[in-house]
Amino acid sequence: MLRLGRREFDAHEPVIMAIVNRTPDSFYDRGATFLDEPALARVEQAVAEGSAIIDVGGVKAGPGEEVSATEEARRTVGFVAEVRRRFPDVIISVDTWRASVGEAVCEAGADLLNDAWGGVDPGLAEVAARHRVGLVCTHAGGAEPRTRPHRVTYDDVMADILRVTVGLAERAVALGVPRESVMIDPGHDFGKNTRHSLEATRRLGEMVGTGWPVLVSLSNKDFVGETLDKPVKERLVGTLATTAVSAWLGAQVYRVHEVAETRQVLDMVASIAGHRPPAVARRGLA
Repeated sequence: MLRLGRREFDAHEPVIMAIVNRTPDSFYDRGATFLDEPALARVEQAVAEGSAIIDVGGVKAGPGEEVSATEEARRTVGFVAEVRRRFPDVIISVDTWRASVGEAVCEAGADLLNDAWGGVDPGLAEVAARHRVGLVCTHAGGAEPRTRPHRVTYDDVMADILRVTVGLAERAVALGVPRESVMIDPGHDFGKNTRHSLEATRRLGEMVGTGWPVLVSLSNKDFVGETLDKPVKERLVGTLATTAVSAWLGAQVYRVHEVAETRQVLDMVASIAGHRPPAVARRGLA
């Protein structure tokens, strides 16, 4: 059972986490939701299309202009409070590696801290424990926030992913984060080259086998672009193919830009797997 905010999800229930970037320079939407009203409209659309979680980010993942903790908080805290007011039942996640920002957004109403940089600030898990909110434990290969991998190597990339993510998850629970609110994430592209991310996808069942709910952040990433030689705006098909494979292998939570398309893929895979009945079943019965 995965429990986040006011919601509970059983083991075979796929969950969509919609990305809402509060940055002027995000790699995908180039700042389309930097201002409040477009961002709130994005939240409304994502919820209508089937997203249970809204993931708010105040700093782009890649290199760029420095964003202080104060500025990151300015971009996210008030917005989290407004989303909480307008959408009381939605699960609010904040993508941050900083404990100080985590503290502020939890006080504003966040339900989940998405630590995409692999525990670089150990205090973030302590914040999650203190507020009894969820935590995403990610493998980033030891990379510093907002850096790109350079000639990174692993003897066994999945063994390293398991060592790091399970270790972070166990530490979080020991600190007091509710076990049912902890997820692990292989960290596609983070501290990895394209072959590493493909192998992590291929071996995702090993993460699922740990018993921790698995979150994947695949949407329009570089490993998809390099695999198919496609620019950012032409990566949807590759993203959805990777989503289908990940769903078949047992991942549960999907951090995405395109909610409606992802919802259809996840529903189709769940129906093939026998976890979801068809929405309509008339063929051959009339």
